[in-house]
Amino acid sequence: MSTPATPQISSRKQPRQARSNELVAVILEAAAQVLAQQGAARFTTARVAERAGVSIGSLYQYFPNKAAILFRLQADEWAQNTAVLRRTLQEGHAPPLQRLRALVHAFIRSECEEVEMRVALSDAAPLYRDAPEARQVRSAGEGMMEAFMREALPAATPQQQALASELIATTLSSVGKRFSSTRPTRADITAYADAVADMFCAYLQSLDAR
Repeated sequence: MSTPATPQISSRKQPRQARSNELVAVILEAAAQVLAQQGAARFTTARVAERAGVSIGSLYQYFPNKAAILFRLQADEWAQNTAVLRRTLQEGHAPPLQRLRALVHAFIRSECEEVEMRVALSDAAPLYRDAPEARQVRSAGEGMMEAFMREALPAATPQQQALASELIATTLSSVGKRFSSTRPTRADITAYADAVADMFCAYLQSLDAR
């Protein structure tokens, strides 16, 4: 049985001049619009080039295929989420459960912003999620959550810490995407985030008490 080909998602070249950076920014903005408005199924490099007002050849100078564009959009979102994760979980002066609660609120709010593009990116994930670049980006956030669990649960075993990290990250991602699709109000978002944070904090407290 042949091994599935690894998707090529790395940019062909990195922009070095201001003009090139501007071109890439225009392409990515057009890509975000096409993705949000037409979804992953109708996302093509031709539509992105047309929306951006550039030739398909200019687009291919930087992105070899649509998977590379989608991965760049996803990587930018992951980078924003990782920054929130780092800023919140590494806020050393606040107790761990308080930081976890702040993270839940920040994440749920983020999931409810630009929901069309986030849903479309989730639909497009099979195009790039198995590439080494994608695994590397995801691992940064996973490492921070694991480090937080070692601080929040110092008496727990490494296996318990790892399980808590995985369960919270997976649950938060899943419920965030589902909840965001309901078009919640600001009050709904606060109430939902409080409920999810209460559940996570109770779980960690139960582990710490064992």
